[in-house]
Amino acid sequence: MNHLTTKSELILKTLCSEITERCVGSEGNRQATEFFRNELTRLGWEVESQEFDAMDWKESGATLKFDNKDFRVYVSPYSLSCSAQAPLAAVKNTHELENGNFEGKIILLYGDIATEQLMPKNFVFYNPESHQKIVSLLEKSGAKAIICATGRNAALAGGVYPFPLIEDGDFDIPSVYMTEEEGEKLLKYAGSVVNLNSVSERIPGKGYNVIGRKGKPGQERIVITAHIDAKKGSPGAIDNATGVAVLLLLAELLKDYSGGKMIEIVAFNGEDYYAVPGQMTWIMANQDKFDNIRLNINIDGVGNKEGKSSFSFFDLPDHAQKVAVELIKNNPELIEGPQWPQGDHSIFLQYGIPAIAITSQWFLENMEKQDITHTPKDNLSLVSEEKTVNVALALKQLIEQLS
Repeated sequence: MNHLTTKSELILKTLCSEITERCVGSEGNRQATEFFRNELTRLGWEVESQEFDAMDWKESGATLKFDNKDFRVYVSPYSLSCSAQAPLAAVKNTHELENGNFEGKIILLYGDIATEQLMPKNFVFYNPESHQKIVSLLEKSGAKAIICATGRNAALAGGVYPFPLIEDGDFDIPSVYMTEEEGEKLLKYAGSVVNLNSVSERIPGKGYNVIGRKGKPGQERIVITAHIDAKKGSPGAIDNATGVAVLLLLAELLKDYSGGKMIEIVAFNGEDYYAVPGQMTWIMANQDKFDNIRLNINIDGVGNKEGKSSFSFFDLPDHAQKVAVELIKNNPELIEGPQWPQGDHSIFLQYGIPAIAITSQWFLENMEKQDITHTPKDNLSLVSEEKTVNVALALKQLIEQLS
């Protein structure tokens, strides 16, 4: 236990302190995946890296002015730069967006239309028609730029306030965002000419999934996943360095594994990125191989000091359900949690594969109101290394019984 706790501490320090950011496409992200690969190799796993194109992004701030009045705005992630002087047009719902004339104007989105973060236009796993319609109308509007006045949207955007309504590297109208309060101040100047300037840069790069395997070709697979990336500006301790730590602890615990199923450990790269490129790359590589996956175990958000570790079950076969329930019953640090969709286990469910999603009880109970995820607050002060070890030990026991 002491050895594993120390190892967990070292992994988390590497990912959250020594590597300064893990946003997909960044140099820090590539350092993180190389670290993961080296650890698996050292432990004797068969290792594969899957390369894909990924865009990093940097910004140098934005300004919004009307006469001598300044409004505080933030550059939307992955937005293009902007230098625009144009009339301000206010839009509070889809009807107004659909029926207005916005050619050559700057659009202020506020109220109902700005309550929920828009899914990126090419995001395939969850993309409501209402979001698609808004994005399409904006792209056809002829607007010079977009200003978004937003509040909180923890379920989709994490704990950031205000949240970026638009976070999409495939969307090319420059955009910024501001608080609802700033939006109310700006609203009174609708129809007037405002000046908006923002500076940002899209940087082409590469990213990698890293996969470790134990077993023989042709065996049925148990695929254990955790995303290694983090939002820009966040250390990503709970989201999701702790999940990566569990994978590496499990890799050590199973280094001599010789069971009847292939064990595949996958560091997905892109869960907190607009285009989920790592997940899409992995799916393409497995298009004709899903039939031999018997179970996915996805780890995202474990290790919070508060509460227990939560195991949520999705369509498990009777035997697997019985083994998992018994495991929880005999471990006072584990509970069975409710089903939740926000994670990479949803990929497997869409292909009809049973899954177990593991997270923190605290995270599930506070998902709609927390102000930590995707922010600088998601740091190592929140983490219990002992809980990451406990999850890894429980997974070792579960896998050995199922294989």
